[in-house]
Amino acid sequence: MMFMRSCTKIPLVSLALLMLLGVEAATGSEFNYGEALDKSLLFFEAQRSGKLPPIQRVKWRSDSGLKDGLAQGVDLVGGYYDAGDHVKFGLPMAFTVTMLSWGAIEFRKEITDLDQLGPTLWAIRWATDYFIKAHPQPNVLWGQVGDGNSDHYCWERAEDMTTPRNAYKIDENHPGSDIAGETAAALASAAIAFKPYNSSYSNLLLVHAKQLFSFADRFRGLYDESIEDAKDFYTSSGYSDELLWAAAWLYKATNDDYYLKYVVDNAVYMGGTGWSVKEFSWDNKYAGVQILLTKVLLEGRGGAYTSTLKQYQAKADYFACACLQKNDGYNVHTTPG
Repeated sequence: MMFMRSCTKIPLVSLALLMLLGVEAATGSEFNYGEALDKSLLFFEAQRSGKLPPIQRVKWRSDSGLKDGLAQGVDLVGGYYDAGDHVKFGLPMAFTVTMLSWGAIEFRKEITDLDQLGPTLWAIRWATDYFIKAHPQPNVLWGQVGDGNSDHYCWERAEDMTTPRNAYKIDENHPGSDIAGETAAALASAAIAFKPYNSSYSNLLLVHAKQLFSFADRFRGLYDESIEDAKDFYTSSGYSDELLWAAAWLYKATNDDYYLKYVVDNAVYMGGTGWSVKEFSWDNKYAGVQILLTKVLLEGRGGAYTSTLKQYQAKADYFACACLQKNDGYNVHTTPG
């Protein structure tokens, strides 16, 4: 079962990456990327946990996980199952939402032209509504529902779950800067995506994003040392990238110089201008930070921070070259085709 788990953990995040990187090619190609986008969003509907809406397109799915959080006295109904299992792992779920939101921001016109903006925003909101409920206090975040090992031992429909639905949180005494930072990034990016259509919801997302960033920065630690069940499945390599990632998204969402100054002041200490990477994933956000801040520079908004932002840009260029197989011996591994 663990082998199957490792093979099926990819889709939720990778489909979000597909949306971000592939939508621009949806027209004018021999491949029907519009259909790929539609099927990607359909997959998210199949992964839904909670009370399903009447407009649910995946008809073989029905309500599940309706008592999530009940034993802990908190409403944790909703969100997404991780992959082929029924655990709700907060860290990869939040990264997935950040990527979905980034796609909706960067390719809004293309997604709209394909008549997929509604399903895209629905996919984002299904998770952000859950994150809001999972963040009942400024310094509390419920980061997981379900136990990985017991869940993977029993292969069954979500609607028929008999495995434990324990819920786990981080707080001031049990920190998790990585998961709190990533959830802040997810909510901040979603706030941008929703702003043209629902400003009140966008503002609510920003309230939670700001609180979660402050929590992540003030009470530092790895989430899998507080939520030990996650360690066997989504071990965190560190939280500095998530803090920079969250601050970068909050700057983009608010234009508040506090967040731009944060990524500049911590550029060296947190590795933002030090790491040259060829990976961008749920566990490593440096490339994303570097690309976001390069856009700030290219938009002419660097101001007094231009020098440091150029260092971020150099690392973003390195990542782009790695994707294009242009670096000397340090490139992204690609499949044939």
